[in-house]
Amino acid sequence: MAEMDCEPTSKEGEGQGKPIVVLLMGAPGSGKSTFCEHVIRSSTRPWVRVCQDTIGNGKAGTKSQCLKSATSALEDGKSVFIDRCNLDREQRAEFVKLGSPQVEMHAVVLDLPAQLCISRSVKRTGHEGNLQGGKAAAVVNRMLQKKELPKLSEGFHRITFCQNDSDVQTALNTYSALSHLDTLPPGCFGQKNPDAKIQLGIMKFLKKVEVPVNVGPDANFPKHPLSTQITKAKDSCCKQPEDISSSSGNAKEIKGGEDIVVHSVDGTVSSKDIPTLAFPSISTADFQFNHEKAADIILEKVEEFVNKVENARLVLVDLSHGSKILSLVRAKAAQRNIDSNKFFTFVGDITRLYSKGGLRCNAIANAANWRLKPGGGGANAAIFSAAGPELEVETKKRAGSLIPGKALVVPLPSTSPLFSREGVTHVIHVLGPNMNRQRPNCLNNDYVKGSKVLREAYTSLFEGFASIMNTQGNLLEGSSENLRSELSVSQDHFKGNHIKNVPNHDQKIKRVGVYESETSKKCKGFQDEHEFDCTESKEGKDKLNNEKIGRNMTKTWGSWAQSLYHIAMHPEKHKDNLIEISDDVVVLNDLYPKAQRHLLVLARSEGLDCLADVGGEHLQLLRTMHAVGLKWAEKFLCEDELLVFRIGYHSAPSMRQLHLHVISQDFNSKHLKNKKHWNSFNSAFFRDSVDVIEEITNHGRATIKGEDSQLSMELRCHRCRSAHPNMPRLKSHISNCQASFPPSLLQNDRLVLAPSKSGSEP
Repeated sequence: MAEMDCEPTSKEGEGQGKPIVVLLMGAPGSGKSTFCEHVIRSSTRPWVRVCQDTIGNGKAGTKSQCLKSATSALEDGKSVFIDRCNLDREQRAEFVKLGSPQVEMHAVVLDLPAQLCISRSVKRTGHEGNLQGGKAAAVVNRMLQKKELPKLSEGFHRITFCQNDSDVQTALNTYSALSHLDTLPPGCFGQKNPDAKIQLGIMKFLKKVEVPVNVGPDANFPKHPLSTQITKAKDSCCKQPEDISSSSGNAKEIKGGEDIVVHSVDGTVSSKDIPTLAFPSISTADFQFNHEKAADIILEKVEEFVNKVENARLVLVDLSHGSKILSLVRAKAAQRNIDSNKFFTFVGDITRLYSKGGLRCNAIANAANWRLKPGGGGANAAIFSAAGPELEVETKKRAGSLIPGKALVVPLPSTSPLFSREGVTHVIHVLGPNMNRQRPNCLNNDYVKGSKVLREAYTSLFEGFASIMNTQGNLLEGSSENLRSELSVSQDHFKGNHIKNVPNHDQKIKRVGVYESETSKKCKGFQDEHEFDCTESKEGKDKLNNEKIGRNMTKTWGSWAQSLYHIAMHPEKHKDNLIEISDDVVVLNDLYPKAQRHLLVLARSEGLDCLADVGGEHLQLLRTMHAVGLKWAEKFLCEDELLVFRIGYHSAPSMRQLHLHVISQDFNSKHLKNKKHWNSFNSAFFRDSVDVIEEITNHGRATIKGEDSQLSMELRCHRCRSAHPNMPRLKSHISNCQASFPPSLLQNDRLVLAPSKSGSEP
């Protein structure tokens, strides 16, 4: 479809402001079409989108067709989005001529990082212009090399530059708020550095030109924490600085603001995000473990990991260029021929790997003390300081101490500076053996025991990293026996990414945590009476208590729990089961409804598995989900005004992907079978959507109730609160109970009633 209209909402006889032509500029994957669609959907101003990819009856057309369509829309008094790349002055010159004293000419420049655009373009499917997959990277690069940023002198009334997702959201809000009478002030807005050089495209890296390192993390970095500009060595795992020559074409050193050097570069850049763990050498500093022995153990465990896990990188980090352990590891790694794309060394501050050195890591290891406290010296103090108080709080939730040879995975909230600035989503505390007589638990030079403990420490560290990969969706393609014993995962979860040598039976899921104290749980497959909300399966429930529930919590989901996620991400494959599809949500009937009417509204956002993942930045999505749920409830009420609805979320759902329940309060269903079914909708475990929105608006997160205490409560009628010994007795009672609902439910629009009943209690 070449045009998307948003009908004007002005009253008859009202005046009309000037139409606007917004010329969108940006590489493929920068979000131009998404920008248009969001504004058109939410604005009261009449807009038309003109897209060259679809201008020819749904197929690609010509520039002249776009000009003709835009002119026609302007004559009708509508404003226009020109959805083309428009990256050079010549391409946009004819469109600029559409501006006149009666028509304002604007430009919105989506000047996002090249790698982000490439990553989006490569991964997307069903693109209108079929620019996706492998060919996208070259096209994006070619366009960016010719980019000319616009100037007011070209004929623009207003230019808005967006260099990260925060800028894009601001521009979206600005244009979405425009009514048909509003105007915007002229000028150039948001350009951080008018004299900045054009971003380098991927092919320039391949040609081994100078790599810029004086750029900070983009504002949307936490959503893409694994992309990287650091690349593999061609001839060896790592090279000394004196061995690296930028003119040789083999490798080149990259220096940051503090002379940070990457010792493994051949100029290539992967267009795919690679899960990366940065770790210091364990026990060789303050605990004085022998460097030669430590280097051998590091490489032994690294080699074991990289030979079994396909899509991951390990990076050994030290602050000093003269580091003895780095020198030893480099030399020994070269002898072992370890794949330098999977393991290399890095000189720099482990808390500033991205902002100072350009190395993006989603996890870093902390050589912790047994008390898991900040302080002391070295990496432990630096990491706690850089992560802020959030790290200590999250660590305390999980463990009070750590024994040598073990690791503890701690997810960082998005408020932590390490997350927001560096993109680090997890810190893995690890404790190694002590050979320093001045420190507790000294092994008195017992290297038989010490070596065993150090091996266990690295094993626990790498297993913790593997569990993060599983949780974040970066699925393992291979697994050592150690990983397999801890992280045996259902085969269906890994279509196209199978774990080697894992049996098809007795699959297990292991939660991220302290490895010596956690036990794996069996994960059931789909059952005969399985429902989309999954309250049927005890084994599938989240075993979370109140104090351990928080934002950015980590959880591994079994294959049976992935259904809603796959539906939300690929609705085109499930059209027969869906009753509504939009950019933000999909709607479907619960497969095993617990009432006459029971719908699920699924968020289509990546990374929102459950209510604990939701923060202030997701408020608009929550409001959209609520509005959609309310719309369907009202539709059902038109068909049967005796129904009453609640709209809300389960505190700790058993199925991945944030979903909203729209459920009638008759609870007349053969699938309502046990106490947990009932209490999941009739206790504090069920959070009303209006309350969730209010709490996140005021506090940034929703209160979440642990399931153990809530779901095991006695059976009580949701109207009169009378107690009943079993489900048959309760169901018999509620079919006849005419008592008013409790006052708590009658407040704050928690119940949705037919208009004729809204003024009185049901």
